[in-house]
Amino acid sequence: MRRVYALSAFIPVAIVLEIANAPDTAVFFAAALGIVPTAQLMSDATEALAARSGPGIGGLLNVTFGNAPELIIAIFALGQGLQEVVKASLVGSVIGNALLVLGFAMGAGGLKRGEQAFNRDHARVQSLTLLAVGAVLVVPTVVRALAGGSLPGIEEHRHHFPGGLEAVALAVAVVLVLVYAWELARSVRSRTGRFEPVPEEVQPEGGVWSVRRSVVLLAVAAVLVGVMSDVLVHSILGASRSIGLSPFFIGVFVVGIVGNAAEHWVAVVVAIKDQMDLALNIALGSSVQIAMLVTPLLVLLSFLVGPHPMALVFNGYEVAALLAAGVMALLVTLGPRSTWRQGAALLGVYAAFGVVIELA
Repeated sequence: MRRVYALSAFIPVAIVLEIANAPDTAVFFAAALGIVPTAQLMSDATEALAARSGPGIGGLLNVTFGNAPELIIAIFALGQGLQEVVKASLVGSVIGNALLVLGFAMGAGGLKRGEQAFNRDHARVQSLTLLAVGAVLVVPTVVRALAGGSLPGIEEHRHHFPGGLEAVALAVAVVLVLVYAWELARSVRSRTGRFEPVPEEVQPEGGVWSVRRSVVLLAVAAVLVGVMSDVLVHSILGASRSIGLSPFFIGVFVVGIVGNAAEHWVAVVVAIKDQMDLALNIALGSSVQIAMLVTPLLVLLSFLVGPHPMALVFNGYEVAALLAAGVMALLVTLGPRSTWRQGAALLGVYAAFGVVIELA
């Protein structure tokens, strides 16, 4: 049994604290910790189903449920009108994978193994994709800036934009989803690429689960993620005021990480085992899926959920973070080997964003 499941104790704790009207800070952190094992359970169940389904269907399952926890959390936040928190969490997830997780993976692997070889061509494709998608995502922001309009501030949790800008965001979202669907179809047909089932190194312990057990556990995990997400979202603003951090900071550096925290640890573990290709695939692949699939899906869903559609207008820090993540990922994958120094550089950039945002 994975050690992360020990955090399941925080699920009833978060629910009890919410019912008892406990301080929002306690509720928030209990819910955040409770999300970690439920997200891991969803991941394990998905991987077990993928292993039973073959490369084609397995790839579809991993794409569908791979980032489901982040999607569920964001949907609940949209329902509360916390659009800026949603965007912050998406940016946080992208840079969390591309800078924090990959940085720890390269750093830990480099300290343990020295230089580590990886497939430069595959890593470069993922890095270029991340950079290109980041550039596409900031198009509505550029349109807004060129029109002389104001951009969201980091202290805001709601910001409304004119319908024309929402139309631009909708167009960008549709384009990204269509491109992703085309690449998914191509990858499934060829049975290659980042849509393959996760290798056995990160499959559930104790052997592959049966289909029935996997489906039941996947449904249970989805419900639990939904419950914890609801508790988390309702306590964000109160926790933000109590601990003196902006909702933006919490969105980037807490909400953006908890949804896939267990998978992040897997990337570090496999890097230490000298499986840098797998570590790169986990870190960069997750970043690309968040940017290219989850983000545009949330834009489309925002027209149905919440008080206002979500226009993809980012603040300056978010724009810099998205582009920096793509650039740094590209730079560290230029060569066929990685060292701890590249990991340290990625972690340094991530830490710098944290300091700058906190002091802003």
